[in-house]
Amino acid sequence: MWYTHTALAVRKQLQTSEQGLSAHEAAVRLAKYGPNVLPEAGRASYLVIFLEQFKSPLIYLLLGASVIVFAVGEPVDSAIIVALLLFNAAVGTVQEGRAQNTLLALKKFVETTATVLREGKEIEVVDRAVVPGDLVVLEEGEKVPADARIVMARNLQIDEASLTGESGAVHKTDRPLAAKNAPLAEQKNMVFKGTHIVSGSGLAVVVAVGLETAIGKIAKKIATIDSEIPLKTDIRRLSRVVIASVLLLSTALFVYGIVVGHTAKEMFVTVVSLSVSLVPEGLPIVMTLVLATGVWRMSGRNALVKRLQAVEALGQASVIAVDKTGTVTKNELVVQKIWVADELFTVSGVGYEPTGNVSLGKGVVDAERHPALKYVLKAAALCAHARLFFSKEKGQWRIAGDPTEAALLVAAQKVGLHKEALVQENPLVAEIPFDNKCKYHATVHNIAGTPQLTIIGAPEVTLQHSTAIWQNDSSRPLSAKKRKELEEVFVHMSEEGLRVVALAVRAKVPSDVTHESIQKLTFVGFFGLKDALRPEVHGALARARSAGVRVVMITGDHAVTARAIARDAGIYRSGERVLTGADIDALADTELPNHLGLVSVFARVTPEHKLRIIRAYKERGEVVAMTGDGVNDAPSLVAADLGVAMGGIGTEVAKEAADMVLLDDNFGSIVSAIEEGRSIYQTMKKVILYLFSTGVGEALTITVALIAGLPLPVLAVQIIWLNFVTDGFLDVSLAMEPKEKNLLSSRFGGRKRMMIDGLSIRRMILMATPMMAGTLVLFSHFVTAGDMAKALTVSLTTLAVFQWFNVWNCRSETESVFRMNPLNNPFLLGATAVIISLQVAAVYTPFLQSILHTVPLGFFEWMMIIPVAFSVVVVEEARKFLHRRSLNPAF
Repeated sequence: MWYTHTALAVRKQLQTSEQGLSAHEAAVRLAKYGPNVLPEAGRASYLVIFLEQFKSPLIYLLLGASVIVFAVGEPVDSAIIVALLLFNAAVGTVQEGRAQNTLLALKKFVETTATVLREGKEIEVVDRAVVPGDLVVLEEGEKVPADARIVMARNLQIDEASLTGESGAVHKTDRPLAAKNAPLAEQKNMVFKGTHIVSGSGLAVVVAVGLETAIGKIAKKIATIDSEIPLKTDIRRLSRVVIASVLLLSTALFVYGIVVGHTAKEMFVTVVSLSVSLVPEGLPIVMTLVLATGVWRMSGRNALVKRLQAVEALGQASVIAVDKTGTVTKNELVVQKIWVADELFTVSGVGYEPTGNVSLGKGVVDAERHPALKYVLKAAALCAHARLFFSKEKGQWRIAGDPTEAALLVAAQKVGLHKEALVQENPLVAEIPFDNKCKYHATVHNIAGTPQLTIIGAPEVTLQHSTAIWQNDSSRPLSAKKRKELEEVFVHMSEEGLRVVALAVRAKVPSDVTHESIQKLTFVGFFGLKDALRPEVHGALARARSAGVRVVMITGDHAVTARAIARDAGIYRSGERVLTGADIDALADTELPNHLGLVSVFARVTPEHKLRIIRAYKERGEVVAMTGDGVNDAPSLVAADLGVAMGGIGTEVAKEAADMVLLDDNFGSIVSAIEEGRSIYQTMKKVILYLFSTGVGEALTITVALIAGLPLPVLAVQIIWLNFVTDGFLDVSLAMEPKEKNLLSSRFGGRKRMMIDGLSIRRMILMATPMMAGTLVLFSHFVTAGDMAKALTVSLTTLAVFQWFNVWNCRSETESVFRMNPLNNPFLLGATAVIISLQVAAVYTPFLQSILHTVPLGFFEWMMIIPVAFSVVVVEEARKFLHRRSLNPAF
């Protein structure tokens, strides 16, 4: 705990002097401790990405089926399975490779440098060459190269938002701290790698580099976090069910067949046919295509999906945990309230843009008609140690210097007061930089020939040094009653979540102003500042809430500030709770999930707390999406079911950890992605229903035929034809279904949903039963007639026609197929025409007849097959009618 030691003790422990390290000692330490870098994940080659596509139990099952089919003498069928799996892997490789390249393009490969003191001289070295014991020179505008203990600070302010989550610059000191186990946000005498120096200067001795820094420890923690995308879990569970079903049914049938007198070879062929029928060979490629299509659509909304399967996870999200800084707020302080001369003014505007209005009550006011307002803003602009400028490169207003005082500059410009012009008229005479001990910044300007002192500082300190108050354009004595009123105003503004600073003046001071001159001040007013909300937040939160998705905010800010910001954003509502880091520490991991029901804000939390929060939500069965942009967000981005990073303001660490990157930093894009994810989920359910209902229909047909003592009604090669050709065209076209309406309604929200739920199982059974019954009735009819070749052709064609009709059943859970516009999915129309043509070719062309063991069918056979196959539509229409009636009794 370096922050508890004096600067001298730290230097002694690290064996460095006031002159810094020698060049030789720096080289020795570089060899000992290694370069000051974080290990960067290597770019995966296309080969590695390609092989990753095969890491799925379902793929393993299909590869096994391919081997078995090859072993029983069907090399063509085996090759078809392998070819489709290779195509599926190729599609996934191309998409994930593109995402990787886009992310690499976002990286800023600029090697930064640091100024260090070695052998008494300031020299510039690359960051990676900084070693423990180095004395680092800290200057305004630079990035801190390593974790270091401050040994000297002059008005030093550091922006640590990306690491701690706290907006606003942190004033630093060189004094040791008494508190032990202080969180990073409270270590005021430490600076941390990757943070930015906002203003001031200083000197610090490096205490940690590389993985031993605060940011490095977060990087190490990421590597130990185990997280899995929900869709991957679904696929694994689905694969296990399929494997278990195939093994159980195949074993039972094999034993049954042997017992009733069939040969082992006959039963082996039967079992292989059954296995092939139950395995959804087309599912991997359809899932990849559905996901790739969704990713392509989301790219049009500036959302970069790094992993295909991640896109579906957001559609299932029941909780979105948003990081406050950069996600809910812009990390730009804005003056929202000004109290002066017993009047409370409201200031409008966004971020650092110097445009907006000042209002009193409900009306916009002109500062020229409110002298006290103009006076306090003029004094603030003169005193503010900051600069406002427009960045053409970024296309936005930026600041240099202290963010709090920059916000005062912006407020002054909104009423036409520009610091440059004011300073020309009222030149600077003297200045006392901000000091963390004194808690104020003071300047002396020559105003109309008279030196005037202005201070901006903490309200309690400013009031303590004030003996008068500015009223009616003059200084009046400050009574005890008035002082109490001012204290109440300060408390009230703080309770609104505002960061409050006070301004006071004193006329006719000596030009060589000192701290002793800060007395007998005239109190002028309060400024209430707040980190500006992102403009899209309100609309996005309303859409998320209507979608049944709960949004909670996580921040390092204090509870009062956090609650006020969350209330303004629409996250916190009456009756909900705020849980602090201290509250979380007091709860065991088993207890925390039980306390999350009414919590909408988590305040004063550390990265460790964020991890516990995410895990607790997952323990409750929630699907959690986490948004963030800072280094401190990275572990929770990895732990969440779906991590979403900001592409513009986000740190590289956050982008690497996330599953999805919002290129335009628009929080509203997350809700659009939820809609896309839900569309993908619904589409996958339709495809899975279609594939499994036909698979179960084929399996039932084979099983019942065996039990009934009938010959095998469909051969393994014919099942391959049904599953790859017939299903292959239809399932892909079904995957192109347009989005359903009202996907962001609450009926799609809630807890984790399964790809195969109770309704899907009931529909599968209802669809499979007429398939089995109709096929076996026609098959047995022709077997009885003594024409086995025609019987096999009829059963194959009957199952194919069942599939033609059934795919239209699967377009909706509730809507009648006769009420849906067939032109909404032209791909399905085209695919239906193609597979009808292919089935006709299978029956009548000699080449396919020789492969599929078919014979020509006459008009009479077709007239038997089509009405029987249409029964699957009749059964499903009856179910839909009853289902609609149960949802709406008045129907």
